[in-house]
Amino acid sequence: MKRTLFFKMSGRLIFGIGALKELPEAARRLGAKRPLIVTDPGIVKAGICERVRAMLCGAGIEPAVYDRVEPDPRIEVVGDCLAAGRAAGADLFIGVGGGSAIDIAKMAAILMANPGDVGQYIGIDKIPQAGAPTIMIPTTAGTGSEVTPIVVLSDKKEHLKKGVVSDHLYPSVALVDPELTAGLPPQVTAFTGMDALTHAIEAYTNKFAQPFVDMFALEAIERAGRSLRRAVACGDDLDARSDMSMASTLGGMCLGSVNTAAVHALAYPLGGTFDVPHGVANALLLPYVMEYNLISDLGKYADIADALGEETDGLSLREAAERSVEAVVQLSKDIGIVARLRDLDIPESAIDGMAEAAMKVTRLLNNNPRAMTVEAARAIYRKAY
Repeated sequence: MKRTLFFKMSGRLIFGIGALKELPEAARRLGAKRPLIVTDPGIVKAGICERVRAMLCGAGIEPAVYDRVEPDPRIEVVGDCLAAGRAAGADLFIGVGGGSAIDIAKMAAILMANPGDVGQYIGIDKIPQAGAPTIMIPTTAGTGSEVTPIVVLSDKKEHLKKGVVSDHLYPSVALVDPELTAGLPPQVTAFTGMDALTHAIEAYTNKFAQPFVDMFALEAIERAGRSLRRAVACGDDLDARSDMSMASTLGGMCLGSVNTAAVHALAYPLGGTFDVPHGVANALLLPYVMEYNLISDLGKYADIADALGEETDGLSLREAAERSVEAVVQLSKDIGIVARLRDLDIPESAIDGMAEAAMKVTRLLNNNPRAMTVEAARAIYRKAY
């Protein structure tokens, strides 16, 4: 216990198969008359947006829809969504989709009540007051953004992802229905699931780890370890989907108090420069960063191996810790995650620039259990190449 623990989460968590039916009552409790549903074209095509809209209309609540969220959204998308919210007179923002839709909804809601634009709020604790109320409905099991105080946006000018962190970003309601993830393609299930696992592993091994948060992290690791393969292979298995939704939400609950570390910092240039999906970048880099961090706490990495179902009886502590890396490599292989940067058509010549860009993500690197230098970042990228 190196510091005082501060723990907070969304105002209300509603979790379970069929939980979506609680949406109208949740909106009524927030006094909503004219909500804005924030989503993306894929969710519209899948019929989920219309399902949400019809449910609200049936309760006498007339929503507007903003459906132009893009993957790993640019900062500019927030302004576009905000304009839609103002035009609709929105009194509630409902994010429906993956982390991208949820993050855009969270940030647009903030700007309904705070002056200026996104740029002045990038960083930690820069938002002066709460925004419009929010309900977040994830349709993936990965980011956990429905319970975090964090928004991540792409700055295309600097080829980086940038974060806004504030207690005012915690959603009013997190409504997590695992059934909404059942239609996810195997590939999306795979990389979003690895994102959830990365959150939990980075929180558990974090320099500022806390026993209270460790409980959530280990439970998330165990659920992902036992169910991600099944969720990828058999997408309609609601037990596996529930495990992964719980792993994602628990992983997200770790981030407000502890947050992520070097895996995410090194992943950001891959997304910002080469448009690599966030979960793919995390999954690819995770074992290499784990290997680098291993000596910081062999006991914790041995715990991770146990949580992932590895047999560690009779092994030395070092051998047990190394099993955690091997388990992550095998899991990624089983679910079809690429193993090398070259597989993503990233040129080797980009390594130096990515290393330098990653070193700018100090809010995450400061959490890493082992000091990260630009030389170490280069070495990790080269090993991953």
